Amino acid sequence: MTEMDFAHCVVIITGAGRGIGRAHAELLASRGAAVVVGDLGAAIDGSGVDGDDPAREVADAITAAGGRAVACSADVSTEQGAVALVDAALSTFGRLDAVINNAGIVRTAPFDQVPDEEYQRHLDVHYFGTLRLCRAAWPHLVNSPAGRVVNTISQAMLGNPGMSHYGGSKGAVFGLTRNLALEGLEAGIKVNAIAPGAGTRMAEASADSLSPEVMEYMRTQLRPEHVAPVAAYLVSAACTVTGEVFNLAGGGVNRLAVLNTVGIHDPALTVETVADRFDEIMAITPDAVPQIVAPAEVPAAS
Repeated sequence: MTEMDFAHCVVIITGAGRGIGRAHAELLASRGAAVVVGDLGAAIDGSGVDGDDPAREVADAITAAGGRAVACSADVSTEQGAVALVDAALSTFGRLDAVINNAGIVRTAPFDQVPDEEYQRHLDVHYFGTLRLCRAAWPHLVNSPAGRVVNTISQAMLGNPGMSHYGGSKGAVFGLTRNLALEGLEAGIKVNAIAPGAGTRMAEASADSLSPEVMEYMRTQLRPEHVAPVAAYLVSAACTVTGEVFNLAGGGVNRLAVLNTVGIHDPALTVETVADRFDEIMAITPDAVPQIVAPAEVPAAS
């Protein structure tokens, strides 16, 4: 297969100063993309700024290697920050083709010990950060020949000990992804999501909710570099799917599918019927129907 080239792609990547976001930025830049490296330099729990400038460090490393990058330390959880990231792309590279929403914070605690302010902080970064950047970028993605959005969710939205605030905010991003995919159909904007697993600062911050064996495996076997190729594909013009989610870790990739089971139908439904036929309601059979936003486009014959 011919090596994929991103020379005509300008992409904003949030949380790109470290970990998975940095891997996204370095891979895309190495393939020719112009990258806005967005990173506030925040503490892992979002409680403040660490005092360093990881966005600048990554952008400088990319340009030193002959790539194209600009740093932006705007706070993506604010409207002004989202606009600043888009302005950085337009003023530096003259256009915008793709957004990878990767910025995140995390902390573990039992749900009844997490104050409202903590839930709101997670929503501000994960959900509103994604929403605001997509909204600021949207007119420019409409004008791009291949507008693309990649959001970052997590398996924690399906349930993980001590992560109701984190998993709940990621679940909100999943719902946003599906709805933005619908919004983008007419303009040809593809909006997908990834649920990555890698041994990063955020994974270390979640160590209390994971076994020591799992953490050691993540540190040694699940690298950020394993995640980046999927994100890069999803921002490419070659990507034809929208509204999809992909689990990825350690080189493994699979699709997270939402299914409707065949279930039952009984106009005279009673509590007893539900109880008697509950196994039928639950059964995932070959006739279960995947819930998709739109069928993948079939590439034109060459």
